[in-house]
Amino acid sequence: MKLKVCGMKYKDNIWNVAQLNTDFMGFIFYKNSPRYFNGVIPELPEHIKKIGVFVDATFDDIKGIVKKHDLQGVQLHGNESPELCKQLHDLNCTIIKVFSIKDSFNFNTLEPYEAVCDYFLFDTKGKQPGGNGYLFNWDILKNYPSTKPYFLSGGIGLNEIENVLSFLRSQESKYCYAIDVNSKFEIKAGLKNLEQLKSFKRELSFCT
Repeated sequence: MKLKVCGMKYKDNIWNVAQLNTDFMGFIFYKNSPRYFNGVIPELPEHIKKIGVFVDATFDDIKGIVKKHDLQGVQLHGNESPELCKQLHDLNCTIIKVFSIKDSFNFNTLEPYEAVCDYFLFDTKGKQPGGNGYLFNWDILKNYPSTKPYFLSGGIGLNEIENVLSFLRSQESKYCYAIDVNSKFEIKAGLKNLEQLKSFKRELSFCT
């Protein structure tokens, strides 16, 4: 099971989290976020994929940031169209399209994105585009109709590890590719708790 740590902001913290050998690291390029990244990403181990998180940004804006930070992927957290997702493939990046869930979800929404995204990401629907800090009802994923791999996100912290492991042992997790964590591992917005992440990653490794 892959692990993505999102909402990274501080240089030393970025480097220290990288030493935990996470698989993906997310940088938020949405100015209204308290985790908005406006710095320089330090050189990371080659196996860690740098993912830029965007909310309704234009193709040109995304293209410029991908080039500036040498990103390996983009995560789209807004109302981005399938046409934009298709266009973004010209950047030779992994495309992750986010869908927010609370108590129900119309899976027909995924169909136009099937051919133009590499992964889906399911997050909790809340006031903010992401980082709302609480879980959605994972039972909804029992009805997941696709074979496309997805990231599971939304309020996942160390206290939820038993729920995570239980989910990963269930049939509905068949296409779950990665766990995405953010706000529940923070000392403050953008600053991650290394010991908690280390413990979570260790526990997650038992379900591989």
